[in-house]
Amino acid sequence: FCPGCQALQPPDPRPDLFRLMDCGRSFRIDARQLQRRFRTLQRAVHPDRFGRRPPKEQHYSEQHSSLINKAYQTLLSPLSRGLYLLELNGVEPAQETDCDADSVFLTEIMEINEKLAEPKSEDTLEEIETLIKVKQEELTKEVTAAFDRDDLQEAKKLLAKMKYFANLEDKLKNKKIPS
Repeated sequence: FCPGCQALQPPDPRPDLFRLMDCGRSFRIDARQLQRRFRTLQRAVHPDRFGRRPPKEQHYSEQHSSLINKAYQTLLSPLSRGLYLLELNGVEPAQETDCDADSVFLTEIMEINEKLAEPKSEDTLEEIETLIKVKQEELTKEVTAAFDRDDLQEAKKLLAKMKYFANLEDKLKNKKIPS
C-alpha cells in the first residue's frame, strides 16, 4: 500500500516468498505462523475488498492474492519449500536421472509402482499410503538435517527422492478416486 494515499501497489515482480510470508529463509518453518500470516495478508488484499476501487487496484489485488496463495502453497509443502530454497541458493533442482545411481531406491520405487498397478484392493492401497507417508516423513527429516548443515547437494539428492514419492502419492490418489 502507498504510505501516502493507501492505494494498493503492484506486487514485486520477483518477490522473496519467505519475506512475503514473514518467515526466516530456512527449511524449518512454523506452519501455524505461516497460516496466520497467509490469512492476515489475504484479508488485507483479497479481491472482494477491492470491488469499489479503481480497476487498476482491483487488478493489483488479484495479483497479490494469487502471489500470497502461491507463497503459502510453496512454503507449506516440504518438497516445494526445499526446491524453492535450492533455487534461491542457485542450485539447479535434481533431474530424474540423478537418482539412477541408487539402485536400491529405484527398486523400491518400482515395487511400489507395481503394487499400484495391481487390481485395486483397499488393504493394498492403505498399506502403500502408509509406506509413502512414512518415507516422506523420513526424507523430510533428512532434508531438514541437510539444510541445517548447509549441505545443499545432499538436500538436492533427497528432494529428488521426495519427488518420486510425491509422484507415487499422486498415482495413489488417482487410484483411490472412484472411476
